[in-house]
Amino acid sequence: MYRQFWLAIITSMLLAFGGSLIASMLSARAYLESQLSTKNADNASMLALSLSQSSPDQVTIELAVTALFDSGHYELIRVVDPEGKTIVEKTGDITDPRAPNWFVGALPIHATPGLAQITNGWQQVGSVTLASHSRFAYAALWKSVWQMIGALALASVVGGFLGSIILGRLKAPLQTVIDQAKAITERRFVTIEEPRVPELRHLALAMNDVVGRLRTIFDEEAARLETLRRAANFDPQTGLANRAYFLARLRQALDSEDTGEGKLMLIRLADLAGINRRLGRAVTDDFLQRVAEAIAKSAGSENQGVAARLNGADFAIMLPGERDARTTAAILMAKLTDAAKSFTEDEATVAWIGIGNFAHHTDIGTLLARVDEALAAAEAQGVNCIREAVLDQIDQLPRNAAQWLQMITRALDRKWLRLGSFRVVDPSGRLSHCECPLRLLTEENGDWLPAGRFLPLAERLQLTPTLDIAAVALGLLELQASPDSPGLAINLSASSVADAAFRQRLLRLLAAHPAEVRRLWLEVPENGALRQIAAFRELCRGVKRAGCRVGLEHFGHQFSQIGVLHDLGLDYLKVDASFIRGVDGNRGNAAFLKGLTGIAHSIGLQVIAEGVASQTELVALATLGFDGATGPAIGDTPQAWRPA
Repeated sequence: MYRQFWLAIITSMLLAFGGSLIASMLSARAYLESQLSTKNADNASMLALSLSQSSPDQVTIELAVTALFDSGHYELIRVVDPEGKTIVEKTGDITDPRAPNWFVGALPIHATPGLAQITNGWQQVGSVTLASHSRFAYAALWKSVWQMIGALALASVVGGFLGSIILGRLKAPLQTVIDQAKAITERRFVTIEEPRVPELRHLALAMNDVVGRLRTIFDEEAARLETLRRAANFDPQTGLANRAYFLARLRQALDSEDTGEGKLMLIRLADLAGINRRLGRAVTDDFLQRVAEAIAKSAGSENQGVAARLNGADFAIMLPGERDARTTAAILMAKLTDAAKSFTEDEATVAWIGIGNFAHHTDIGTLLARVDEALAAAEAQGVNCIREAVLDQIDQLPRNAAQWLQMITRALDRKWLRLGSFRVVDPSGRLSHCECPLRLLTEENGDWLPAGRFLPLAERLQLTPTLDIAAVALGLLELQASPDSPGLAINLSASSVADAAFRQRLLRLLAAHPAEVRRLWLEVPENGALRQIAAFRELCRGVKRAGCRVGLEHFGHQFSQIGVLHDLGLDYLKVDASFIRGVDGNRGNAAFLKGLTGIAHSIGLQVIAEGVASQTELVALATLGFDGATGPAIGDTPQAWRPA
């Protein structure tokens, strides 16, 4: 539209310029012709009068004509007698018209020669024909043309400047409307200020109204799904996770490639039945609420801890590996004792706590059994007591930050890094892409550590930006070496996303591989993206311009905040394995996931399931509308899992 507008301006200016120039040249030529004709007539009359007053003879006439002609201002002077015989004639060609020949040929000046009679008294001596030289007229006409061109060019420049100002006033609000429409196509729902231009104001109002309606529908559906999610996965009395959801989270932590060490804590209230019998159900519910609040605070959602109520008097907490479980248990015990003062007798036992460590691929049955043994040992003491389970030594990895720093730095320097590969397939069984978590070698010819073993420590040591850049670089090299690969996904940590220097390095790296970025998928954990939402928004815009796909992994735990994702332009969501495990037998989670895929598809997002463990789960996911799946159930030669 801008090109057409400028084309219209330029065309109209050229037409006006050309028309004005032609009209001006013709008018100037007509004026010069008139002036030359008048001059010819006057000069011929003056010459004839001069000769008439001097009793002219042939010699006098010739001398006078020659003297006048030699002045160089005349093209023709002719004197003839009454019988038509030429007495004297002087002619000259235009040897220097002072204008280009093409100009002279295009605009010839035809002036009428002057004619006058020479007399001697009452006797006619002859007649004079005089034509002035036109070279000066051509010079004047040529000069006037250039002056007109200059004036018209200046007018055109001024007109173009004014046109650009007007267009600029239209372009800014129009570009805003265009950007809003483009944002909607990229699944970013943004509103804009109303432009001052009336036509654009109406369009902006309509677009804002559409965006508002979409947001309203989106928020209403999100609220409904959040209700379903909480009903399926949380205890209605305490608000903590229920047993099924907690065990699914624990199983995911044990099986996931990117999960490190952690702690499991089992808590048992000492006299819940007695409190209920003595004080009644309403007071007991109040007691449970206070207990649940203390346990939830000890879990600390910002540190990815999970608190749950397993049954009537039993509770559990799963903590990340960097937390000190013994200290956390002691603080929790003090909070529980304080919360129980109004409900129990003095010096009464309030609770017992069992603690155990776990790592990647720890058997869940063994873990639960040993921590339960520690809980039973604490209960056997008969007072508020904390016992820690004795588990097998997992490995001989570094146990302090300095050792981890040395090990990770050595691996970076020696390039002891590689990418894992886990297939992600669509319902037809075709490979969509591969998930490629980073792995690290601790020593030459040693074992490759999964990301979950070293990333928590790397996060604390502020090494994740360097590791993530290395992972993206490895991914781009693999894509370059495998042009037939449909794509691969690289995980980015939240601390990297928050680092402005990392974002700049990432964009430069992507710009250096324009052919590969189209097959690169970048994903950030849900909790990290929401914690660094402003930085994540900036990252999304940058990598989307570069051509990458971007999405969220481990999605679903903070579904209530889905409204803040409306302007990110995401391509996909990977739903956390804790919602996928046993979905074929969990009607609540199935309803939640069905709604999630529906709302995601309505804004153009793909939905992929993580950690699929069985074929029955795959079949259930197909009916729920999932677009892809990954996990143990996806073999090396996957089959279609969507029913015909």
